[in-house]
Amino acid sequence: MKRALITGGQQGIGLGIAQALHGAGWQVALAAEQPADAPAVQAALAAMPGATYHRHDLSDISSVAALMEAVGPVTTFVSNAGVPAMVRGDLLDMTAESFDRCMAINLRGAFFLAQEVARRMLALPPDPFRSIIFVTSVSATMVSPDRAEYCMSKAGAAMMAQAFAARLAADNIGVYDIRPGIIATPMTAPVVDRYDQRIADGLVPARRWGTPADIAQTILPLARGDFAFATGAVIPVDGGLSIPRL
Repeated sequence: MKRALITGGQQGIGLGIAQALHGAGWQVALAAEQPADAPAVQAALAAMPGATYHRHDLSDISSVAALMEAVGPVTTFVSNAGVPAMVRGDLLDMTAESFDRCMAINLRGAFFLAQEVARRMLALPPDPFRSIIFVTSVSATMVSPDRAEYCMSKAGAAMMAQAFAARLAADNIGVYDIRPGIIATPMTAPVVDRYDQRIADGLVPARRWGTPADIAQTILPLARGDFAFATGAVIPVDGGLSIPRL
């Protein structure tokens, strides 16, 4: 039985991934901090019959075991949930609150949940293929000084993916780092005006915003095991944004 746990799966990139996996035959469990009766959660569940929702605060690592007990055995884990900087602004004005929030959720919380998932995956048979997929960001290597705390958290998450890939390779558990570029989601909605013209002018060689479906279609073959021997792969899904250019 293929079961996927997707953090932040009720909206945006996570929802796109969840819908693709659900459509391909996975049982889907969503985890996020929103209440179960939130409109986004109810809409997500209505679109995926049989999917389950588990309220979980990634920053509360004491609740990780309880989450995994509620979800059950997981063959595919997509670590997708994350938060942006609380305020975009001068690096020299960054607050400890914003820094700590990014690190607590995007890095610390993501790590300890992935750690528990990995421990439990090791007890599962190798078929169906087991995978852990980290949705990091092109911001792991492309700096935005006005949201440096987010970039630093994603750089740490990228190294986390490499560490898990090295640790789990001998057990045939594939680990991958997916790096979205500028994707149209609720998180990026406040900066649409900032990026529309820049994308049209060539900031993104593909000259369009990315979509959650772009990310989801990249993840499907990884979850199936089509690229099992490519564990540790870093895959930018950004329309060419991160290609170094003159």
